[in-house]
Amino acid sequence: MCTRWADFRRVATAATFSGSLAALIGTTSLCYADGYPSSFDFGQAATQQDVAPVAIAIPADGKGLPPGRGSYEKGKQVYETSCAACHGADLKGVAQLPDMPSGAALRLVGGRGTLTSQKPIVTVESYWPYATTLFDYIRRAMPYMAPGSLSDDEVYAVSAYILGEGNIVDRSTVLDADTLPKVMMPNRDGFIPDPRPELFK
Repeated sequence: MCTRWADFRRVATAATFSGSLAALIGTTSLCYADGYPSSFDFGQAATQQDVAPVAIAIPADGKGLPPGRGSYEKGKQVYETSCAACHGADLKGVAQLPDMPSGAALRLVGGRGTLTSQKPIVTVESYWPYATTLFDYIRRAMPYMAPGSLSDDEVYAVSAYILGEGNIVDRSTVLDADTLPKVMMPNRDGFIPDPRPELFK
C-alpha cells in the first residue's frame, strides 16, 4: 500500500512503462508474424574510395600532408578573394556579420602575451600550438560558404600568408609538406601533454 504521493507516482510510472513495453513487444511479434522483416537493409558498407575524400585530418606532426606548395604572395591573393570578407583585410575579424561569431572570434593574428591576462586575445598567432592544425582546418572547413573548395596549393598559400602576417614565418617562406611541420608556433609550449594512453584509436 502506498502511503506517500511520491511512492504512488513511482508505482504508477513503473506500471505504465511495463504496460507500454508489453504492448511494444506484442506489436513487434505481430509484425514478424505478418511477414515484416526483423531488420532493414538500408545503405551499404563504405568502401575505401568512399572514405578517402573525407579521411583527410592532419595530425600535429604533419603526417599525411598532401603534395603541393604555397607562398605568401599567392596566399594573399587567395585570402583577399576567399577569406577577407569574414576575417577582415587586416586579419582581425569583421564585426557584426549576420549569423556569425563576433569580430574578435574571427581574428587570426595578434594577441601574443595576452593569454594569461584578464582579456586574452585568442588567435592563430597567440594560441594555436601547431601550424599543421591551421592547414588542416582551412582545408576541411574554409571558406565558410564553400568548405573544401580550395586546392592544396591554395591552402598552403593561405597558411603561409596568415603565418607571415603573424610574423611567425618569414614572408619569403614557401610552405609544403616538409616545411610546414617545422614551423615553431609562439604557443607551442603553452599546452600540457595528456599522459593518459589512447584507448580508442
